[in-house]
Amino acid sequence: MYRSHVLVCGGTGCTSSGSEKIIEALKNELEKNGLTDEVAIVKTGCHGLCAAGPIMAVYPEACFYSMVKVEDIPEIVSEHLLKGRVVSRLLYKETSAEGGILSLNETDFYKKQTRIALRNCGVINPENIDEYIGTGGYEALGKVLTEMTPDEVIQTLLDAGLRGRGGAGFPTGLKWKFASGNRGNVQKYVCCNADEGDPGAFMDRSVLEGDPHVVLEAMAIAGYAIGADQGYIYVRAEYPIAVERLKIAIAQAREYGLLGKNIFDTGFNFDIDLRLGAGAFVCGEETALMTSIEGKRGEPRPRPPFPAVKGLFDKPTILNNVETYANIPQIILNGAQWFASMGTEKSKGTKVFALGGKVNNTGLVEIPMGTTLRTIVEDIGGGIPGGKKFKAAQTGGPSGGCIPAEHFDVPIDYDNLIAIGSMMGSGGLIVMDEDNCMVDIAKFFLQFTVDESCGKCTPCRVGTKRMYEILDKITKGQGTMEDIDKLEELCYYIKENALCGLGQTAPNPVLSTLRYFRDEYIAHVVDKKCPAGVCKDLLSYKIDPDKCRGCTLCARTCPADAIEGKVKETHYINPDKCLKCGACMEKCRFGAIYKE
Repeated sequence: MYRSHVLVCGGTGCTSSGSEKIIEALKNELEKNGLTDEVAIVKTGCHGLCAAGPIMAVYPEACFYSMVKVEDIPEIVSEHLLKGRVVSRLLYKETSAEGGILSLNETDFYKKQTRIALRNCGVINPENIDEYIGTGGYEALGKVLTEMTPDEVIQTLLDAGLRGRGGAGFPTGLKWKFASGNRGNVQKYVCCNADEGDPGAFMDRSVLEGDPHVVLEAMAIAGYAIGADQGYIYVRAEYPIAVERLKIAIAQAREYGLLGKNIFDTGFNFDIDLRLGAGAFVCGEETALMTSIEGKRGEPRPRPPFPAVKGLFDKPTILNNVETYANIPQIILNGAQWFASMGTEKSKGTKVFALGGKVNNTGLVEIPMGTTLRTIVEDIGGGIPGGKKFKAAQTGGPSGGCIPAEHFDVPIDYDNLIAIGSMMGSGGLIVMDEDNCMVDIAKFFLQFTVDESCGKCTPCRVGTKRMYEILDKITKGQGTMEDIDKLEELCYYIKENALCGLGQTAPNPVLSTLRYFRDEYIAHVVDKKCPAGVCKDLLSYKIDPDKCRGCTLCARTCPADAIEGKVKETHYINPDKCLKCGACMEKCRFGAIYKE
């Protein structure tokens, strides 16, 4: 028995910040102090509070250390683990209180969250199946195989109201029901979409890194429900930690008899294999994903027939994403009514969001459906840095849209987001402030779509390219009012004629910014100004003569020798030479340089 457990985040975010070196230093310090047999090191998945990483939690005291560095390890070992004195300077700020240490659940970041899909992330060692079993893992699989019929499993999901967490929000139970006919007579497949490609999204990756067995268990339950004996997880190769932990989890589940032949001695057979994606965004679309698993070029195909009838290898197939599967074991164990009691009338349960952009507490959050955007940004996210004003939030990635400040208090669920011109998507949520140019934001997402288009259909291949060219023209100050009309017309044409869901939703970022921020488009076209001061071709840098002290720092910083002036005399920026890089403005100590 260990007297202390040290949990160190081993997710991609903290790993990139040096958590592997922290673990190595911790091992060395424990050995030096003779504590190897008394203190256990547990490498976990993501805790969610990425802005505070690298993260370390010490139990039984429940101390939550943030922004830990390798040089902090000797102090943590000698003071806390050896002498029992908490290193207060390293405590996450909100857990430090007079008279004791607050629980993480009492902090602003966590207290309004409800963790179902993320319940084990940051809590267990994802590479140890015994820890997953210790938290109730594989009990749901045992329950369905020994106590429930396949139709009862499907009905439970229908009653729970679980909708797909990967994009459009199609009812999960209904999808399973469509594929459930002819059990035992037809080869069927269960697929998991772990090809998370939206910019700023890392929800599925974190679940796979922190709790891989939950996906395996849910896929086995799905196999039982529809009558399939083979599953495939399609995961992007850019997720090496997730891939490695999935491999370990599959091997462990097979060793324990939880995958393979005759699971729980019930005669049910089910196994899972991995397939690595090459990073094509279009392979997040279900038919393109299945085509890629088959070893062909990942391109979408027309529907109908839908995958539930003719999917992988032309056999009935269901496909759900990682987060959808992560909810299923808890629904089976706790009941449909428990899950349906959370959320809104048409959007039940919780949703995981990757919170990023202009917000203090970037990271991973799981909130009940119906939580307002204001609650996420201001209460959980800690507000916007520097006292800046909230301008918009982008949800749904390249397929989504921008939610303006006027909808800050709209409850977030599938239907409300669609009504205001956005969509849930997989759960990326990027916050923008007054310094963001909405035309530039639309251009950014269009460039992504143009690069990632598979090229199979003309509306997407050519249409998005033309849209990007118009946006580029506008941000350079060369656009006309006719360009705005043409841009809008193109948006609706592509939505109606593109082959797959990705092409059909590609215009959403443009349409939503045109809907709520048309004045910014007009300013770029008519006034040849970028109100946010972002589009370089519409900017000019100037020096305020009343503030300039003639220190020459700006001139010495300028890479183009565009700043002229003598020591202790007012300087001047030559617009013909200026690269508009902003280096001078960053370096000026007197606030004398401004852009307009």
